[in-house]
Amino acid sequence: MPLGVAIIGSAPRLALRAIYSRSLTSATSLAAGIDGIDLYADDAGAGKTYDHLLKRSDIQAVVIVYVVCEASISCMHHLPILIQPTFIKAALAAGKHVLSEKPIAADVASAQALIDWYRSNIEPHKSSWSVAENYRFMNRFLHASEEVKKLGRILGVRVVRLSKIEPGGKYIETAWRKTPAYQGGFLLDGGIHFVAATRLLLGDADPIVRVSAQTTQLQPYLPPVDTLDAVLKLKSGVTGSFSVSFGTTLSQSSYLVACEEGVVEVTEDGVIVKGGEDEDAEETHESFISDSRGVKEEIEAWAESFESGMQDPRQSPDEALRDLEILEKMLRSGEYNGTPQEIVL
Repeated sequence: MPLGVAIIGSAPRLALRAIYSRSLTSATSLAAGIDGIDLYADDAGAGKTYDHLLKRSDIQAVVIVYVVCEASISCMHHLPILIQPTFIKAALAAGKHVLSEKPIAADVASAQALIDWYRSNIEPHKSSWSVAENYRFMNRFLHASEEVKKLGRILGVRVVRLSKIEPGGKYIETAWRKTPAYQGGFLLDGGIHFVAATRLLLGDADPIVRVSAQTTQLQPYLPPVDTLDAVLKLKSGVTGSFSVSFGTTLSQSSYLVACEEGVVEVTEDGVIVKGGEDEDAEETHESFISDSRGVKEEIEAWAESFESGMQDPRQSPDEALRDLEILEKMLRSGEYNGTPQEIVL
């Protein structure tokens, strides 16, 4: 029998039985085109609140993320970052399995407190908690990470993600994003993806151990900062850079990892591998232009964890916490004019 699932905010279906959103208007919009779904909202009337949904015995899991899925996946707004932990704790306490959205929390202290609460109060085999990060499931990053492993010692890394969020776009037209009450604004909400991708490419053998960064706000409608340029130091002593902006007219997406025996680059539509230093060194291009965003794959991995009883390590709260620590330390360094910050987790 399919696992009964409730969508909190909006998400794909396993056997989708209910959707909750803070407003009935939003919940109704999310359920458009899906038959037989019960709707819950703070203004939906008696017996239709989030707490009532959690009392349903036919719902074993909740997905607190940002997509609705039928035949294909389309993105919608997820719950505000600051209130997500409250929904996570309520669902876990009610005995539900939970898949929550990145970032794990607004800051490292809040995330660590949530993890500590989870491990002190919840039996994972009865109510498991996973954190979504679709970049860890995107085929081009998975392919590139395997290519990096083949090319020997890492000699450097350069990450560049430059774009401009325009007023009126779907990602900015929510009150909690326009006036963020959490660190980093879009650099936290979107930049956490780029940290996860970078960590995947570097692997566990040579992690980031220190960061130093400068931050600034280029666009007045993207507070508190929208641009970050950081220097990274890896465990081996190798250095690299990490540049992200949501407020520039420059446009670029590139992840470059230099190794002893070649270079791997991840672009928006593929992976380029150059073996060796010579001009005539072999260069291969693997196209991922039709690659999915990894959302379907991460939902499938989450569902499989119920059958196996083993959480996919890519979805562990600890993995999400490590992403958050690196980004938070970059932001903190920027606040202190580039003062180096040690990565300890």
